[in-house]
This record gives sequence, structure tokens and C-alpha cells, in this order.
Amino acid sequence: MHILSTADLLKKIRRLEISTTNLVNEIFSGEYHSSFKGQGLEFSEVREYQAGDNYRDIDWNVSARLGLPFVKKYRETRELMIVFIVDISASQFLGTSYALKKERIAEIVATLAFSAVANGDRCSLIMYSDILEKFLPPRKGRNRALEIIREILHHEPQSKLTSLSAACEYAGKVLKKRAVVFLLSDFLDSGYEKQMAILAKKHDLIALQVLDDSELELPNAGVLRFIDPETGHSEYINTANANLRQAYKSNIRIEQDALKATFKTMGADYMLFKNSDSFVRVLRQFFAIRSKRRHR
Repeated sequence: MHILSTADLLKKIRRLEISTTNLVNEIFSGEYHSSFKGQGLEFSEVREYQAGDNYRDIDWNVSARLGLPFVKKYRETRELMIVFIVDISASQFLGTSYALKKERIAEIVATLAFSAVANGDRCSLIMYSDILEKFLPPRKGRNRALEIIREILHHEPQSKLTSLSAACEYAGKVLKKRAVVFLLSDFLDSGYEKQMAILAKKHDLIALQVLDDSELELPNAGVLRFIDPETGHSEYINTANANLRQAYKSNIRIEQDALKATFKTMGADYMLFKNSDSFVRVLRQFFAIRSKRRHR
């Protein structure tokens, strides 16, 4: 497992901050803002009644005092609580091209976290393997975003295993108020549906699946040794066999379709990020769909 030196880590965080802050300034601040509902309404002002105003909004005390009808106006409270649940099990340390999955997760989270900072939202981090690895409570500001990125890049997990069920159950216990929850994982796990559905019912849950391209389609590279990073089990597979590659691809497609259907049933949004994809494009598509749905 590659461990970054402190100097390398600081450089990496700084590069991520610069690149993602530019992205947020150029693209995401407006799209992020319009994609999520505020947590409620707060009183804004009273103004003179105009044709078309709802009579239920009339402020009778002010109207009586001024001798003209006045209405109360409200605005959406914009501050959100953004929670990142990050799967930090051993499978996140895979990367056959471009970057490790956990480095791709750091890029995605950085973009979302700095969008949240620009919007004045609070951010929180829950890092999980099959045990709680790290919890950062909700806080506003750039420093919290940087802390979250540092933990994702630097944290050495105590366990190699995965339990998305336990991660969702923990989140359900610590999150008392409704939050926007980004769950980032490869979803190479099972038995999590019940706890995830409970979490999705209480919160705005968005599943972000981060996969290496090799997990979706085997390369044609002869005999390769495959090792499960979580269990240590290894197996030699002849990837030159076209039938085997096709069977693998078909099985993965079936699993991916079932996963998407699961999230749809829960009422959770879903995004897939592959190493060969532009994560910026995937996020833009997501924000566009969310914004359109919200303003329908």
C-alpha cells in the first residue's frame, strides 16, 4: 500500500484544491446551488399586497397598522448539511490506469466539498471499512473541505473489509437532521440494501459508484493473476480467452443493471464513475438532471 510523504500529501491536496476550486468557480457553483432544495422556508420581508398574491400570506397586524394590505414573503433557507460516506476498504486501492479509486474519490469529493463551501453549507465525513475509520462532524468552511480531502488521501484503514450496511446504519444514528448524503464506494458488497433504504428514506441519498475500467471489462492481456485485496484470495485467469471476456462483461452488465434498479427502488440517485471517464462530465450530467427535476 503506497503511503504518501507529508510533503507529497500537501502538494497533492494543494493541487486538488486549485483544480477543483477553478472548476467550482467556472462550472459548479451555480449548478450545485440549483440542484438541491433548501431545508425549509424563513421569513424574508413584508411588502404591499399585489394582484396575484395569496391572501393567506397577508400580515393582518402590519396591514391594520398601515391601513393597506401587506403580505409576508419567505425565502428558501439555503444552508445544507452535506455528508460524504466514503468506503475506504482495501478494494479502493486498485488502479490500473490514471489513478487509484480512492484518488478518484478524493477528486470527486473535493469538487463537491468546495461547491458546498461556496454555497455556505456544512460538510461532514464518515469513512468506513467494516468498522468506523473516521468521523468528522459537520462544519462550514475551506478548512473542513481540506480536512476531508486529507483524510481520504492519507488515512490508512484499520480493516481491509467492507460493510456498507454498517456504514449506513452508523450514518443513520449520527445524522439527526435531514442531510444530502453522498455515498462513495465500488459497491462490491452485499446485504446492505435494508440499511441503505432506511437511510434513503430519511435523507437525500446519492450513490456514487467508482470503478476501475478493469472491473467492468477484462483486458486482453494473456494469463493474469487476480488478487482480492480484501480477502487475499488469488486466481490465475487467461484473459486471452474471448468467450471468458464476453461472459465476464455480460455478468457485470447484469450486476450493474440490478444495482441501478436497487437504487431506483430506494429513491436514491446514482452515478457511475470509471477511470476512463471525465468525472466533471458525469457530475455535470447529474446536476443538470437534478436541477431540471427540481424546477419541474
